[in-house]
Amino acid sequence: TYNPWNLSYVPGGSSGGSAATVASDETVASLGSDTGGSIRQPAGFCGVVGLKPTYGRVSRYGLVAFASSLDQIGPITKDVRDCAILMNVIAGYDEKDSTSVNIPVPDYTQALVKDIKKMKIGVPREYFLEGIHKEVKEAIEEAITLMKDLGAEVKEISLPHTEYAVATYYIIATAEASSNLARFDGVQYGYRTKNLDSDIIQFYSRTRKEGFGNEAKRRIILGTYVLSRGYYDAYYLRALRVRTLIRKDFEEAFRDCDLIVTPTSPTPPFKIGEKIEDPLSMYLSDIYTISANLAGVPAMSLPCGFTKEGLPIGMQIIGKPFDEETIFRLAYTYEQNTPWHNRKPKI
Repeated sequence: TYNPWNLSYVPGGSSGGSAATVASDETVASLGSDTGGSIRQPAGFCGVVGLKPTYGRVSRYGLVAFASSLDQIGPITKDVRDCAILMNVIAGYDEKDSTSVNIPVPDYTQALVKDIKKMKIGVPREYFLEGIHKEVKEAIEEAITLMKDLGAEVKEISLPHTEYAVATYYIIATAEASSNLARFDGVQYGYRTKNLDSDIIQFYSRTRKEGFGNEAKRRIILGTYVLSRGYYDAYYLRALRVRTLIRKDFEEAFRDCDLIVTPTSPTPPFKIGEKIEDPLSMYLSDIYTISANLAGVPAMSLPCGFTKEGLPIGMQIIGKPFDEETIFRLAYTYEQNTPWHNRKPKI
């Protein structure tokens, strides 16, 4: 999939196709699945709106499970109003999903109010350290200044365990992926090798070798490793403990603020193939989005500017569990006071 704003650049992932089709007017809206930022990063890179709801708010029935404790379905749309409308359709309890939470669903369009006076917004200092692209930092700072001008109270906060989020995520996510993707053995699920002249072990091996791409294989191998005897306690259990600390960071932060505002990604979109030889560099693109998945809280990306090359820049708004309404209120107010959602790529 190519980025509609420049076909030499990535659209973000993994729901890059969903974001690209919305940005290029191929569809009015789409759905994505977000395990560590896979709705929000593509939305940010393609200049559209993407929401990862609170874990349990939207049914995952029918989704191919990657990392079950992190995965969440959410909308990708052209603007905040469309996002609220689509959330009204997909949110709610589903008895077919054991992680679905049975609590009332509000009418999200009622939160589309252009008023953020006295709203308390936290800006985490850990998200503006070394590594953030200059134009991304400037765009977020301008957005925060506008929020102040519109009456919001902005204060610096700390999410001290942010530096451990990437490592924690890639242990937990790969461990769960290794387990979930084991079902794709060519017997009942997924691709089946055409070479059937082999014993059952070779059949499984060839099916999985041919059926999975390099990145999927890399994550399955990593996950199997951290779950293996002798490494389970050292990696997986320790990651679960750090995840608890990250969740507590958000709980503490939300004692003093209503929402948290950050960049969606530390950089604008990068060129296709630029990071293929350096997977770690690619994984670090998720550094601002994965904490919301680890904590289970809702988060939205919406456009907040463009680079000198004309590539979109995304801003992330993180909210309290099951408080998507407050996210919509800030996002709609900001959107209606800026021109970014009206810009379209030349197709």
